[in-house]
Amino acid sequence: MSRKCELTGKAVMSGNNVSHANNKNRRKFLPNLHQVTLHSRLLDEKVYLKVSSKALRTVEHRGGIDEYLIKESSSNLSPKAQTIKKRLAKVVNTPSE
Repeated sequence: MSRKCELTGKAVMSGNNVSHANNKNRRKFLPNLHQVTLHSRLLDEKVYLKVSSKALRTVEHRGGIDEYLIKESSSNLSPKAQTIKKRLAKVVNTPSE
């Protein structure tokens, strides 16, 4: 798997380590990623995603993975998260009897 958040698209950045003598060495800034299990109430199943800490806080703030995916733009989401979003849209749009 790549070092990229599946919900926000946050990925590895590059930059410089700058010493006191102003010497510059290339370095990587890695995102703080965690493999998490989130429970989707609408689909009634577990969802396994590689998520950054900030995205996890945002998911909790919005009230869960269902609400986050419904409101989030598909351009930032990974293909796996986009398929979950499509399945959620089907469940939300189906008329309940």
